[in-house]
Amino acid sequence: MTPVEAPQRAKADRPAVTSAASPLYASRQKVYPKRVFGRVRSVKWAVLIACLALYYIVPWLRWDRGPGMPDQAVLVDIGNARLFFFWIELWPQEIYFLAGALILGAFALFAVSALFGRLWCGFACPQTVWTDLFMWVERWIQGDRNARMKLDQGPRNANYWARKSLTHAAWLVIAAATGGAWIMYFVDAPTVTAEILTGRASLEVYFFFALFAGFTYLLAGWAREQVCTYMCPWPRFQAAMLDENSLVVTYRDWRGEPRGKAKDAHAGDCVDCYACVHVCPTGIDIRDGQQLECIGCGLCVDACDSVMGKLHRPKGLIAFETLKNLSASAAATAGMAPGEVRFAMGMAARQVPRFVRARTLMYAGALSAVALVMLGAFLLRSTLDVTVLRDRAPLYVRLSDGSIRNGYTVKIVNKRHDDAPLALTFQAPEGSRVTVQDVGHDDQGRPLLARRADGIAQYRVFLTAPSGMRLPESTPVTFRLMDASGRVAVSQSTAFLGPRP
Repeated sequence: MTPVEAPQRAKADRPAVTSAASPLYASRQKVYPKRVFGRVRSVKWAVLIACLALYYIVPWLRWDRGPGMPDQAVLVDIGNARLFFFWIELWPQEIYFLAGALILGAFALFAVSALFGRLWCGFACPQTVWTDLFMWVERWIQGDRNARMKLDQGPRNANYWARKSLTHAAWLVIAAATGGAWIMYFVDAPTVTAEILTGRASLEVYFFFALFAGFTYLLAGWAREQVCTYMCPWPRFQAAMLDENSLVVTYRDWRGEPRGKAKDAHAGDCVDCYACVHVCPTGIDIRDGQQLECIGCGLCVDACDSVMGKLHRPKGLIAFETLKNLSASAAATAGMAPGEVRFAMGMAARQVPRFVRARTLMYAGALSAVALVMLGAFLLRSTLDVTVLRDRAPLYVRLSDGSIRNGYTVKIVNKRHDDAPLALTFQAPEGSRVTVQDVGHDDQGRPLLARRADGIAQYRVFLTAPSGMRLPESTPVTFRLMDASGRVAVSQSTAFLGPRP
């Protein structure tokens, strides 16, 4: 144990003392996570690289949608009220797909938590991913745990300011890239990048660029574990999704206790080296049991396995384990002396984790139901809609020849790139006639309504009942739009109003 680590260990060894004079709030104790190598760390690096690559690269992917359409594969086009996702195009009235995706994500998160604990928090949460990236930069510039502690506790000389300045400069570059990438999901990536770099971007772009860059720098560079401990609501209620069969990061106390020196025959396997504490990104001791601050990253598993390997003892003193197996192993080894026999008995008492159980089946069922509903809604979604709005002031107009006329606003919502005109027909009392302002007619005399490719076309339509026709106060009518083959492309029912008989 180095002199720098000694105060930290001594502080950790001191029991907490509470009294009436104790302050309600304590200042933050800075955490200095140590570099660690192992299988879990390798998986975390792979997930980190995959998440960052997706975030930064996706806005630059292109997708050909034809002339006049944006060619960015993933784009939330606020100006034109569209959401483009490769070959999928969603309109504002289809916002329920976004709601369904959020519900799908929520149930997936519930299911993952029930099976593997806080797997999301420890591996794929944006706060974890960017904090890992920032800490990697910090270690690269300032050194590992002991070097960073010495730097902070040492004099404020040129070396201190040079390393700190370089660290924060690198953080700001990453934060700027993060804020810029976020903007690119809403504006064409090459265009907005050129505008930002040349100072020609709008005030809104610069505002949101600075907002997301600033929060990235603040949360990943400064707040770090405080976000997980105090700001994030997930740790407060995710415990409701766990049970004794959930795989969580666990210290096998039946094997490690009592703690002692490596050569002590009466001690357990835990040599009290604090390796698990030194690598923890939130600064907790996993040996104290399940804690709100634990994000389930599993770095303590790699740290402990490394120590066990050096001591030529079986790995897995800290491991991903179920609480049910932990209790069964503790009961099987109760009263035994530490050693291989105790380890063997503890492992024999373990059972294969039960992934199929009532809780997980419930989440799987809900996940499948939402997925099927969304898939069905997507496959059955209409790409051509018509809306007929009847005039309400006045309800009807009596013309000079005694006929009754109603006015309608017809909106054609065309989600296709086809702009071929549609012939307007109607089902109404015999003798009625329809007129449309500023349109042509086909060879059968039917009004031709041009539909706007990937847009909304609007027309004023008038339906007139001849004088002397006896009609009720409200008569149902139907407008139909026919394509070139004579097939009804879309229809909409409404009412024709007149005076009381």
